[in-house]
Amino acid sequence: MKLLYSFCLLLFSCTPYWAQVISIGDTGDYLNLEAAASANAINLGDTLLFQSQVFDDGTQFLYDINGSIDQPIVLKSMVQHGAIFQGGSEAIHLTRCTNIEINGFVFEQQTSNGVNIDDGGDYANVSKHITIRNNIFRDMNASGNNDLLKMSGVDSFLIEQCQFINGGAGGSGVDFVGCHYGVVQDNNFDNSGTSGIQNKGGSQFIRIQRNIFRNISQRALNLGGSTGLIFFRPPLPNPIVDAFEAADLDVFSNIFIGCWAPIAYVGAVRVNVSNNTFYQPENWVMRILQETTEPGFLPCGDNTFNNNIIYLPSDLTEVNIGPNTNPSSFTISNNLWFNASSNSWTPSLPVMDPNQIISNPLFVDANIEDYHIESISPAIASGLYQSNIVGDYDKNLYLNPPSIGAYEGDPSTTQTHIEIQATGINIYPNPSNNSVKLDGDFTDADIYILDESGNVIQDLTNINAPYTIELGSLPGGIYFIRIQSNSHTNMEVQKIIKY
Repeated sequence: MKLLYSFCLLLFSCTPYWAQVISIGDTGDYLNLEAAASANAINLGDTLLFQSQVFDDGTQFLYDINGSIDQPIVLKSMVQHGAIFQGGSEAIHLTRCTNIEINGFVFEQQTSNGVNIDDGGDYANVSKHITIRNNIFRDMNASGNNDLLKMSGVDSFLIEQCQFINGGAGGSGVDFVGCHYGVVQDNNFDNSGTSGIQNKGGSQFIRIQRNIFRNISQRALNLGGSTGLIFFRPPLPNPIVDAFEAADLDVFSNIFIGCWAPIAYVGAVRVNVSNNTFYQPENWVMRILQETTEPGFLPCGDNTFNNNIIYLPSDLTEVNIGPNTNPSSFTISNNLWFNASSNSWTPSLPVMDPNQIISNPLFVDANIEDYHIESISPAIASGLYQSNIVGDYDKNLYLNPPSIGAYEGDPSTTQTHIEIQATGINIYPNPSNNSVKLDGDFTDADIYILDESGNVIQDLTNINAPYTIELGSLPGGIYFIRIQSNSHTNMEVQKIIKY
């Protein structure tokens, strides 16, 4: 039976609004998701609770279903991982949907993609404010370019605390095509396909942090890729000018175990890979490639690789460089390199690595995948300070100077960094040339605007949401908004682009 909750909005008259809890399953209000959608039963703020059972009804489609920032529509397993979507072409397919959360499911044995979220080819009406949380994606029943999670034309999203296991041999754990303003954090990618996460087709402003990537057969992170020109989002101009497969990606505090090539910059620009730990990569540490070579595309370049620990089992080619790229424009700095098979080895890199360290990082116990560093590790306090890297893999705050690698190693670290959910803080439009609006819950928080060097240029403490931040007097470039609770235990940093 439906559980109905209501409240009254007084606008000249009393208008009823119903927020429902709807049960889905064999003994529920509706047998499956499509049945609820077909009955027009899904409304603003509803929660759809899925019973613990196997759902094998084929692809469940939702078109143009919209929640709001403060009243999202939540699809949730009644018991975490008790609701299992099994088989079929896809489990769930969302098109032009907004403010949707998918929480606590198992998706397994699909033959096309596990879950598919897109804009239906309507580039002016993308899916946005999508949260994917606490789900297990596993065991694709396909071997081609089939993805556990496929997202095309999705903006402002959060993917966290999910597992991506045993993906299609030619696919990805997560495949982004033309996606923007997203966070991928605290997930596990294990044998998830040719790549763990692929970012292509004009994808931009995505942060990938605190994830584990194990045994990825080719490129653990494909930072860019190769996309048919008609699939770019937003559509490419005519003529094409300064185009890219991916740009403005941040890769922080991740752990890579094995993997043929942990990092691949492919037709990408302004990508920052910092404070990660790479343990025993199999063939390359990174690749610099250009697969989309039509006139008007920028060569792969202007990317960074800083503060990383790279532990090699033996000699290999550290960097694979392909044609039509600009490797000399890369910034590589303050990395710790170690080759377990040689005492006289140094890495071969396309540019100098200032302040690099060639030494054993002194992991606590790599045999059990404990890549914390010992208190005497040379990685401690040897990193380059970067204001937009906030927390390590354990969510501890990095010090200044920070440790190298995915863990802050200084034992004096006591503060814990806890992410404010990315879909709960909204900065729009972003990029902007004059002003952006900041919306969300900023109760009891200190708020600062920082320049790219970490200097405070505006103090916005005690503002009320929504708030308009004026950018007109600032030069074009990258800025950061830092929101920190008064207790200094919760912090969020987001990027603002002024053009």
